[in-house]
Amino acid sequence: MKKQVKGIRKVKLKSIKTGFICFKYQFLAVTLFSNLLNTLPATAASEPVISVIQSRENSSQWKGITTRLENAGVNYCVIPLDKVRNTGDWGNRKVLFLPNVEKLSPSQAISLEEWVSKGGRVIASGPVGSLSAPGVRRLIKNILGGYWGFSLDTPQKLQPSKDKLQRWADKKTLIGEVRGGVVVPNSASQAAAVWESKENNSAAVLATSRSTFFGWRWGVDSAANSNLDSAWLSAALKRHTNSSNTTQTIPGADSECSTSAIAQKPAINSTSSISPPVATNSNSTPFKITAATSNKPTPNVSFRRSDELSDEAIDNLQDKVRLNVKPSSRKPINRRETLALQQELLKLIGRVESANLAVTAINNENQTLQAQTADFASSQPGLLTFSNQQVISQAQEIVQKLPQLVAKRKYAEARKQWSTAKNSLWNQFPIKKRFAQPEIRAIWLDRGTIVKARNEQGLAKVFDRLSQAGINTVFFETVNAGYTVYPSKVAPQQNPLTRNWDPLKSAVKLAHDRGMELHAWVWVFAAGNQRHNKILGINSNYPGPVLAAHPDWAGYDRRGKMIPQGQNKPFFDPANPQLRQYLLKKYEEIVTRYDVDGLHLDYIRYPFQDHQRNRSYGYGKAARSLFKKRYGVDPKKISPRQRSIWQKWTAFRTQQINSFVAQVSQKMRQKKPDLIMSVAVFPLPEQERIKKLQQHWEVWAKRGDIDLIVPMTYALDTPTFSRLAQPWIVSKKLGSTLLVPGIRLLNLPTLGAFDQLQLIRDLPVGGYALFAAENLQNQQLQQVFSSTQGNQVKEEPIPYRQPYKTAALRYASLQKEWEFLLQNKQLKMSGSRISQFKTQAEILENALNQLAESSSPANLQTAKASLARFQSQFRILIRQHALKNPYQAGVWENRLSMIERLIRFGERIKK
Repeated sequence: MKKQVKGIRKVKLKSIKTGFICFKYQFLAVTLFSNLLNTLPATAASEPVISVIQSRENSSQWKGITTRLENAGVNYCVIPLDKVRNTGDWGNRKVLFLPNVEKLSPSQAISLEEWVSKGGRVIASGPVGSLSAPGVRRLIKNILGGYWGFSLDTPQKLQPSKDKLQRWADKKTLIGEVRGGVVVPNSASQAAAVWESKENNSAAVLATSRSTFFGWRWGVDSAANSNLDSAWLSAALKRHTNSSNTTQTIPGADSECSTSAIAQKPAINSTSSISPPVATNSNSTPFKITAATSNKPTPNVSFRRSDELSDEAIDNLQDKVRLNVKPSSRKPINRRETLALQQELLKLIGRVESANLAVTAINNENQTLQAQTADFASSQPGLLTFSNQQVISQAQEIVQKLPQLVAKRKYAEARKQWSTAKNSLWNQFPIKKRFAQPEIRAIWLDRGTIVKARNEQGLAKVFDRLSQAGINTVFFETVNAGYTVYPSKVAPQQNPLTRNWDPLKSAVKLAHDRGMELHAWVWVFAAGNQRHNKILGINSNYPGPVLAAHPDWAGYDRRGKMIPQGQNKPFFDPANPQLRQYLLKKYEEIVTRYDVDGLHLDYIRYPFQDHQRNRSYGYGKAARSLFKKRYGVDPKKISPRQRSIWQKWTAFRTQQINSFVAQVSQKMRQKKPDLIMSVAVFPLPEQERIKKLQQHWEVWAKRGDIDLIVPMTYALDTPTFSRLAQPWIVSKKLGSTLLVPGIRLLNLPTLGAFDQLQLIRDLPVGGYALFAAENLQNQQLQQVFSSTQGNQVKEEPIPYRQPYKTAALRYASLQKEWEFLLQNKQLKMSGSRISQFKTQAEILENALNQLAESSSPANLQTAKASLARFQSQFRILIRQHALKNPYQAGVWENRLSMIERLIRFGERIKK
């Protein structure tokens, strides 16, 4: 029980540092907050201590939020979220409160991370960022140490955690009943409080050194009472402002508020000193990337479907060494990190040299590689603006210097020089001349872009942009959230937003007129979408038109819920035979009524599952009945602890997906033999993917059910993209199926996108897929694509359609590079080996050209034998050059490997 204090006691305290006398007042305790006061100078009594963010999502809750703040005696300042555009806009108060702010833009999230990295502290509540883009949600998770997992069905009692580091939260005033949700921690956070329920026993409050995250909607009466809300805010404020080395404000940030509300009661004073965050210009061109601007942190991986992939799973995709370098950071760099920084800089040097060699050789420029500074290179101070070769030489020097700087503990200098070198190298990419080889250049044309087009004339403008950018394959969103984009005789409803026309019919015509292929992109087992429901203005729990008409086709989680916890889409039951027949009829309608060139399967899996948190899926009526008939037990009655039977349950579900892929492939190819089948898949490790998604796409590839595997290898930096894509590029489990890595354009700098494309071109890969058309409206990115790969769509072969011709043309490009280097005496070989090299290269050239002209069995065998012989001798012939430039030698070997894959793919489809 808190004690009632009558009157006011005045106590003299002698200041240790200044010798000044100040007074500490203990006021009549009307609220819980008054017992937590620290020393408060009289001059600061009216100054705001905390900035509170007002957003569209919390506007209806604003009265409850402000009433609690004022009753608690918190001096605060209000910042409207729509006014936040850069770091300084978050305000100059040390503590920032985000009560139930569900949507932030990418620039807001990035600037918030920068504000926090400079010393700011964040208190947040509710499903923070849950309505934001996937990359934003990931960044918010990093800031808060976790994310909002799912809402609890009933009120639960808050209990303090047993973590000794969280004693600040071990108070009776912080215990109470709350209607909230489970917040899922990452490795950087601890639970300060948990839900009492034995069923969940999960985190209710998360804490890191820079944040506190409440797992309920703070300020909402139906979630928690006012006293409990006030007590938790008071405890969090004291936690973040209880350092004698701090000041109350952050110099350099904006001290103004659009509106302000300052309570007239004493508030916690902080005296912490924080380095001012550096405001950034959100409108700066992505081409001008310099050391001065590169310290903006970015999330490492962003999945197109990450609303269904847990953050833990995303973490597992990444290596432990991060290369998101902040030049000003003084954090120590260990030996492993030093090696990683050196290796990545060397790889980037290789990519820059490789790109410049290709553009010089292909454009018949008979000269040595000289300065090719990009038109968009920055002239800002600190950026290296020397010629191409000078920049490369200086970057190589920095590679050598890094260990010395680290040994002297000059960590900030090491990072600064590394970032400067990286940005200088980026600006040496040749982005004005065409040099791309024949390759798959695919893009997902999303429903939103289709709807915005409104009619065929509007859609024609979209296809014009894609054609100018060199795109040759369009994954056109045809079935989304249970709706077809076209008027269907099989599906229950056409999407209400496209009912006045037939976008698919228009798209096929527009694509073919421009020499592009049109592949129908369909959601397979995802049946609806709560976010799409919001766009249509209907009930968020509407399961989609198909499940509304056939509820027995639904899949369920272990608790009987149609929509998995923490996700927003209901799924079908893949084991239901009626559902499978319906899907097959719909796909048959698409490939027979429309002259589509391919069928692109998405959501060809179960929802994401985490059995450690009792999240498993697949308990539809048909699945349960069939499994029980086969194994004598209802799958709802088994658990992962029963290892043998649980493995059978996992294998059963995986087989439902595998068999349906085979069925679709067989049926559709019977209707259209030259149809290209492709799938969008997660790049999780094989066994983890089977366990959590039941998506075993290696099986589909090896059986030949699928022509193109498109892993969603989305990342905002090239090293992470490489780590995601490399395992599948070198995999021996894909048979003759072609791999097409996915690149997400959202928030990706233009030169960063080009860097990822160059990496793909240096690996044994046949092309790439971009997500999505809505993000290709960036004029600078459009210009780079147009310059380097555009305007020849009709003249170029597409690898999956003409693999032998593609192989011959790709080899011709290789020969141009070798010839250029030989002419300029830059290919290190002895005279006898040069002669041998030219002879073997010419033999392979003739064999590939003959195969491209006629795919007879004899020509095929000759080409395969010639290629195998050349590959076996190639490493020996270029050994001397490989010692000087191992990256380029590896690139040439990769391109020869891709020619081999194209021949194997052609051999399969020609049978």
